[in-house]
Amino acid sequence: MISIRSKYPQLLFLQSFLFSIILLSGVNVWAFDENATKELLENQCTSCHKFEGNGESRFNLKAPDLMWGGSKFKRDWLVAWLQGNENPVYGKGYRWDLSQTPIQHPSITEEQANGVVDYFEKYLKDSTVKPNTIDYSKFSEIEYSFGAKIFRDFSCMGCHQVIEDGKPTGGPQSADFFDANKRLNPDWIYRFNSNPPDFVPHSGEYVADVSGLGLRYVTGYIALQGAQDFKFFEPWKTRYFANADAAKGANVYKEYCSQCHGAKGKGDGPAASGLNPKPAVHANMALSDFPDDYLYNVVYYGGKSVGKSSLMPDFGLTLPPQDFANVIAHLKATFKGGEEASISSGGMQSKKVVGCTQKRSTKKAPAAYLNRKNRVPATEENIQAGKKLYLKGAKPVACQMCHGKKGNGKGAAAGGMSPRPRDFTCSPMMNNLPDGQLFWIIKNGSSGTGMMAFRKLTDDQIWQLVHYIRKFSQ
Repeated sequence: MISIRSKYPQLLFLQSFLFSIILLSGVNVWAFDENATKELLENQCTSCHKFEGNGESRFNLKAPDLMWGGSKFKRDWLVAWLQGNENPVYGKGYRWDLSQTPIQHPSITEEQANGVVDYFEKYLKDSTVKPNTIDYSKFSEIEYSFGAKIFRDFSCMGCHQVIEDGKPTGGPQSADFFDANKRLNPDWIYRFNSNPPDFVPHSGEYVADVSGLGLRYVTGYIALQGAQDFKFFEPWKTRYFANADAAKGANVYKEYCSQCHGAKGKGDGPAASGLNPKPAVHANMALSDFPDDYLYNVVYYGGKSVGKSSLMPDFGLTLPPQDFANVIAHLKATFKGGEEASISSGGMQSKKVVGCTQKRSTKKAPAAYLNRKNRVPATEENIQAGKKLYLKGAKPVACQMCHGKKGNGKGAAAGGMSPRPRDFTCSPMMNNLPDGQLFWIIKNGSSGTGMMAFRKLTDDQIWQLVHYIRKFSQ
């Protein structure tokens, strides 16, 4: 590495200071070669940044360490940043203990910026950052959602901001991740997440107790912030599924699934007697109508991945890819619904059914939610938006798969569920459910039932769903 002298004048400086020194030094900014870049870094950048040595506490520095700058930043963003074309990344300033007003970084010309980035890429690489640690061509949407949960559960959001529901969310104390996809190399994010104190010891960063897979998930979540057009991997479209054999899948079902769901999918396997909630009764479910992504995720990642019971194991690391595809094919080819499924395709129940209220032990929403009124106007546009979510758009699975296209609680999954899904056509029941209670249940799910949490939906989308659901009983 080329040695760079460390100089530390006053922290506060004017943006024009950089230009004046360059002019006084006689550097030819229009022919910016490596020597000129080295001179700029030595004379100017070392006044705040450190370019050699080991990671050091933020409280001993004036600006972030750059010993690994060539591994950390993406080129286009760094060139734009050095020209003053990017927003500050520290909402409260890097040294928030001294001042919580972000300092505007000095800007240089495009030619100078490219010279600096060339220098970074040549001399300021971190050998511990391994290339292609995550294959993003195989990164799925549900893995992204796992990463989002880890980001929140392990307190990353306490210091770093992301965009949720169209607005900044999280603590602004450290670097934001609004445009992390444009700014940071994912391999560096992975290495940093592996042991943050290697880079910023005694600075508030800590080592989270996550597995290797968890590290993949949260790294992917951070690395994709701001990536609006990213195409997630859809494993159910791979060659394994194109070549799936339902007959071979029947044997996989016997070996792994029948112990709970029973040999014929009747939910009567030897383990079922001791389980609560009981295993799904596949024989009464139209699994042939289920979306491919839902079936894949619930079998690969387990029930908890889609808001169902954690008693349903995750078989993704156990089954070879072809066996996995085969058993999914078996589920779709074998379980097409019994009597319950045929009922679900019928007409809407009478809106004046006597005694249609279903017995439930669902907890009341907290008062702060229970008293809420639907804040979204009941316009045709909002009702139609709710309809689209209900029939297809809601994730992990569309509402109609359980509650039925007609809202009568007789969807493709209903026959295998206990208790049965809510019948939204039942006026007495629906009239007694406040808007806030419906909102709370959609957002958080209902323990002890098949009702999963729909945390991916924005608040406005949930309110749109509430409008549409109420249409069934009107």
